[in-house]
Amino acid sequence: MKRFLACLLCGCMTMGLLAGCGEKGTEETQKSGGDDAKDTQQETETVVIWHDGDEGIMDTIANCVNQELKEENIQVTFEKKSGLTDQLQLYGNDEANGPDMYLYAHDSLGMLAEMGILAPITDVISESDEADMLPMTLEAGTYKNTQYMLPVYFETLLFMYNKDLWEGEVPGTTDELLAYMEQHTDTAAGTYAVVNQHSTAYNVAPFINGFGGYIINEEAEPGLNLQETKDAITYNQKFAALQADGDYNTVTTLFNDGKAAAIVGGPWLVTGIKAAGIDLGIKSLSEFTLPNGEKLAPYSGVQGVGVMKYAAENRKETIASVLKALAGAQVGVDLAVNANCAPANEKSYEDEQVASNEMISAIKTTAETAQPMPNVPQMSVMWGPAESLLAAVNKSGEDVNEAADQYQKEAESAIADMQ
Repeated sequence: MKRFLACLLCGCMTMGLLAGCGEKGTEETQKSGGDDAKDTQQETETVVIWHDGDEGIMDTIANCVNQELKEENIQVTFEKKSGLTDQLQLYGNDEANGPDMYLYAHDSLGMLAEMGILAPITDVISESDEADMLPMTLEAGTYKNTQYMLPVYFETLLFMYNKDLWEGEVPGTTDELLAYMEQHTDTAAGTYAVVNQHSTAYNVAPFINGFGGYIINEEAEPGLNLQETKDAITYNQKFAALQADGDYNTVTTLFNDGKAAAIVGGPWLVTGIKAAGIDLGIKSLSEFTLPNGEKLAPYSGVQGVGVMKYAAENRKETIASVLKALAGAQVGVDLAVNANCAPANEKSYEDEQVASNEMISAIKTTAETAQPMPNVPQMSVMWGPAESLLAAVNKSGEDVNEAADQYQKEAESAIADMQ
């Protein structure tokens, strides 16, 4: 999967107070009783959630949820598993050895849903329990019109700029941005106005989606040779000519070294940017208007929780309590404050600390036009053809129509091979 997915864990590490992982089931806890100081035994039910992410983020979630569930005697335990999807394939139907739930990026949802190991979220909680979730994040957790994932937090690409290098206001249209780049880029001197991974499909998706094209749709149909997709690639080509070679390491180094005034990137870049001492400004991509009057529409990656079918069937009330706690605004507030994550719950943004975070506010704004990265299993074979197409146009100068037809056929063949 692409580099951004490897980094699809919000920026800052957090200090957690979560106790060590316990076994699924129940455990006895001591409860002190009044002046008699007599101990009584009380069972605490444990819910195990597998993940493959940042332990500090999981600690933040667990601390908040466990505080919420304390009176119900429910304890949530996060267990990290390398190769999480492989582990779920092995144990997704094994109640004795598998988890109750899992937390992961939404793009794997289609594959797991097709395995038949997940329960629809709405089999456990009602739609009213999710009423405060941003619509885009709910869409990300839905596959074939069934919601299998409760969203927790999300990310999108942003326009990130060096306040000491950028001259004047950041423009509001992509045409104006292109004009600024033409005036402030000196390729011979190795200095750039804006850099982007211009031949990486994820980074070009804001143009493709904004032009009305797509890499692949919900019916798993590739759209590389759609006219709208080709128009977007042709338009992006103008930017690519002014953005160095588009390699991740190249563009990141140029920005951190002060040789580029702006970069299109995500929260995963913030640690390096801060280490470089850059005074960072941030603008939502959805605030840029394309020539067709539409806004840039980047992909979004959503982290959420899915429920194993056996857990929903045998522990419905307990799982429902955990889901409701995870859906609460306080989880989002804690994630934003402690881990710099953008909450899926819209009410979390009413908290002053969350609202004052420039990056998180920009990500929320982007959610107005962002599209969840496709969660159909066939998306996994689309990256290669899509990026070969972009490289052919941007780096080799091939005709966009001929290249689009060639790589559309390659995509269709790759999808057919999955059957």
